[in-house]
Amino acid sequence: MIKQLRKRFIRIAMLSVSLVMLFLSLIVNIVNFISTDSDLTEMLDIICENQGTIPLHKDFIKDNADKSDLPDDMVFPPNQKDDDNKKPFYAEAPYSTRYFYLRFDENGVPVSSDLGHIAAITDDDINEYISVALKKGTGYGYYKNYKFRVICHGENRYMAVFLDCYKELRAARIVALCSIIAIIVCLILVYALVVFFSGRAIDPVVKSAQQQKQFITDASHELKTPITVIATSLKVLEMETGKQKWIDKAMAQTEKLKNLVNSLVKLSRMDEEDSPLKFEHFCISNAVSETAESFADFAVSSDHELNISITPDVDYYGDEYAIRQLVSILLDNAIKYTSCGYPISISLERAKKGVTIRTSNACDGIEQAELDKLFDRFYRADKSRNTDGFGIGLSMAHSIAKGHNGSIKAVCPSDNMIEFVIKLR
Repeated sequence: MIKQLRKRFIRIAMLSVSLVMLFLSLIVNIVNFISTDSDLTEMLDIICENQGTIPLHKDFIKDNADKSDLPDDMVFPPNQKDDDNKKPFYAEAPYSTRYFYLRFDENGVPVSSDLGHIAAITDDDINEYISVALKKGTGYGYYKNYKFRVICHGENRYMAVFLDCYKELRAARIVALCSIIAIIVCLILVYALVVFFSGRAIDPVVKSAQQQKQFITDASHELKTPITVIATSLKVLEMETGKQKWIDKAMAQTEKLKNLVNSLVKLSRMDEEDSPLKFEHFCISNAVSETAESFADFAVSSDHELNISITPDVDYYGDEYAIRQLVSILLDNAIKYTSCGYPISISLERAKKGVTIRTSNACDGIEQAELDKLFDRFYRADKSRNTDGFGIGLSMAHSIAKGHNGSIKAVCPSDNMIEFVIKLR
């Protein structure tokens, strides 16, 4: 249990940190791309508004009072109105920006072009980029290492400006790659720290669980002696006075108390780090079938029909005695809590990993909240019925299933039916 608790703590901590770091990385990369895309869009707008050119430094204005504090290398486009929202940009942009534009008609026939600001594009590539522009229509888009804008330039005339953004996209990819590397490195460091400190984090829980187990063990040993003395004294008293119903009741309750103590000790041992289960290969079909057959007469005497459906010759690696005990707990529980006249069924079948055991029987309606509590110690869904159980049988079954890296759950396929599904891996 302690190992599982520690693993769960590590998983939850790592999942939480991973989600936070991933969310932070997404925000950084999205903001970075939006900023880059915005700068490219502004440059495309300037080129389009100036008919395929970028005004030189001497053509820029910076004489407004609210713009006088700009650095010398940052300027505004010419003829900018006071209510414009355009941002200033680098004055060297006309000399450092790589772009080209194409003019064409609605049929994709080239009219004119300017390839003088870029070296990677030749006249042979014009038709390819015109087809891209026609397919996109007016607006913005990306193609290869270019961002482009297509505008309607006169009647049935178009102009497409392609802006080289290789460096910008490469920088965005580098930021994304660095983010991924940083996340991986940080997660490795966080994992090492979480593993190192997880022992201290769950130390109070570990101590509490150990104290509880120690208390059960000590109490069981202390109770065994008085229980034995009481049982022996009752037998001696019966020999002297003869059979009496009061002595029989006392002996029955003494035996019940003895069984309870033994069950608590077994349950406590099942939850220990070093499981008492002894794993070996055995035929689980025979084990389940034989155990179920031993309950057939008991079921008939309680006015129940026991339906057994076992897939033959199924081998399994586990504790045979514990599996038999698991089946016994489920069938005993079903016979005790099923109303007279209703059948009980048990089945065994192969699964993708391991085997699946199912038991089903009729019952009164049980709410989902109660189904989740059935495996709690000393819990009884039907408190009005007086049975010989202690309310720890299903808890024992749960421990056996977990000990085999499996699971057990209770479901209600209908209002008056309950089914226990045990998956053993």
